[in-house]
Amino acid sequence: MAILLSSANKSVITRWESLLSGQYPLEQTTLLRELKSRCTEKRFDLILLHRPLVDMDAFSELRRAVPLSKFFLLSDQPNEEEGLAFLKLGIVGYGNTYISQVRLVEAVRVISGGAVWLGQKVIQRLILESYSKAKEKVAPGSGQRLAGLTPAEHKVAELVAQGQSNLEIAFNLKITERTVKAHLTSIYEKTKTGSRLSLALLINRG
Repeated sequence: MAILLSSANKSVITRWESLLSGQYPLEQTTLLRELKSRCTEKRFDLILLHRPLVDMDAFSELRRAVPLSKFFLLSDQPNEEEGLAFLKLGIVGYGNTYISQVRLVEAVRVISGGAVWLGQKVIQRLILESYSKAKEKVAPGSGQRLAGLTPAEHKVAELVAQGQSNLEIAFNLKITERTVKAHLTSIYEKTKTGSRLSLALLINRG
């Protein structure tokens, strides 16, 4: 899995390189024009892109030039608005520039598996947006996928779909956070969703 590290800040590239060194073939670039050129010449499995290197227009142009590339955007001060804006432009991951090694390796694994890696706040925002929209159309098969849930699991799933965190769900249902996590594991398996966002979208659309 070839990864390209892209940042005008050499200390940032050095840090990312130290976190991933020995696990993946790594290359680096510090200029936007060089990034575009490298991506055109060679297919990278993932590009770690430092937010200061691009604005939204530059990223849109980059995406048009290399539509098949996967971009993991890392921001010095990540926030929901920025994450959602770039998500709509096609990033597959969004996080903090100074992400820990454990989380960075996990993010790369998740993205390489075809999923999207987002911070908890961005996920909660997406869930809340889906919950606030009018339920005009029932998702095909959503009723059958939820039918196997126990009453307790239904309650947990509904609260997830409303954007509540595990801690909030535990407080509202007067159960432990560990029990909430156990319920979610079972819910994900029964509904074939695998994540809070997928579960919330299934419920809110259905």
